[in-house]
Amino acid sequence: MDLDVTSASDLMGPWMDHLGMEYTELTGSRIAARWTASDKHHQPFGIVHGGVHCSVVETLASIGAHLWAGPEVRVVGVNNSTDFYRAVREGEMTSVGTPVHQGRSQQVWVVETHDTEGRLVARGQVRIQNLRKD
Repeated sequence: MDLDVTSASDLMGPWMDHLGMEYTELTGSRIAARWTASDKHHQPFGIVHGGVHCSVVETLASIGAHLWAGPEVRVVGVNNSTDFYRAVREGEMTSVGTPVHQGRSQQVWVVETHDTEGRLVARGQVRIQNLRKD
């Protein structure tokens, strides 16, 4: 199931607008977005807050899981483990999510974020529960 990029904002809300992600690919088997790290994402020491990276990971995994599962299923993240490899202050980031497992009750997605030089900035894995509507 694919989602029209223009309707992605319906799944985002104000927090995702704040992050400033622009989706470049939206399918149930791959999801990609660009976003620009800036001072609005900083923690007190002037680098992008780890929670921002976790939010990007969780968002991409959740949207990809939703697209794969279809409208009759609600998906919820039940575990997010994100590692940070390179501190960044600013610049364009590219984040790509792909599924590791897509099953009836759960999915697992991996999301990697790279900077413009192709260096790995953060990598996260999200386990998602598929909840069937009653």
